[in-house]
Amino acid sequence: MSEPMPNEPILTLANVEAAYGAVKAIRGVSLKVPKGAIVTVLGANGAGKTTILKTISGILDPQKGSIAFKGEAIERRDPADIVRRGISQAPEGREVFPLLSVRNNLMMGAYTRSDRDQVARDIELVESYFPILKERADQDAGLLSGGQQQMLSISRALMANPDLLLLDEPSLGLSPKLTQEIFAIVKRINRERGVTILLVEQNAALALATADIGYILELGRIVMEGPAAELAEKDDVKEFYLGQKDVGVRGQRRWKKKKMWR
Repeated sequence: MSEPMPNEPILTLANVEAAYGAVKAIRGVSLKVPKGAIVTVLGANGAGKTTILKTISGILDPQKGSIAFKGEAIERRDPADIVRRGISQAPEGREVFPLLSVRNNLMMGAYTRSDRDQVARDIELVESYFPILKERADQDAGLLSGGQQQMLSISRALMANPDLLLLDEPSLGLSPKLTQEIFAIVKRINRERGVTILLVEQNAALALATADIGYILELGRIVMEGPAAELAEKDDVKEFYLGQKDVGVRGQRRWKKKKMWR
């Protein structure tokens, strides 16, 4: 399997469609994730963000389209095989194993690995990112706070030693302060470890400030894409995702804007 060069796509989705029964969740989604980048997919609840990640991870098979990782097709492969190839996911809602200890949750993330010495070093590494996990190593994961469980979910995904980390709504249910802390560590993981990150998120301001590239997903379709800094300056994104509105000289809206992509 050939490794992509820096800035070349490590992951490519081409015209991917997926559904839950008769309900089509994503429609003709195409996107590219360059190696070493942080890419974010923004959208409201029900837009299809989580479905994109589930389709990449092999949890949901696409009805149409192709998914390539490091130049090889991975659609319809077993999720365990996809993990072994270098993709891991921190799911929405954290989904820790509540009756297992924090340390055993981390070990579950490394279940595909046989390099036990490096696994031990990686546990030390994730505990350096999130010291509370070392303090609570023997505690049942179900007794952690929501923020601590989010830290554990991200760390468990890192224990697979991925080339591509999928993060599903890491800010969900967290305080603004804790959200800022976790996003700062996400950036450190990307810069220090060289892990490529695909992030789906509703907190558009923070996601665009963190990411290199952004995609806007609406009703299962990609409606806008580009460098994250440029997206953050677009009027449509400012109004509909960042909550910033044009006002007249007296502070009143002069017209009701429409999304330019419609």
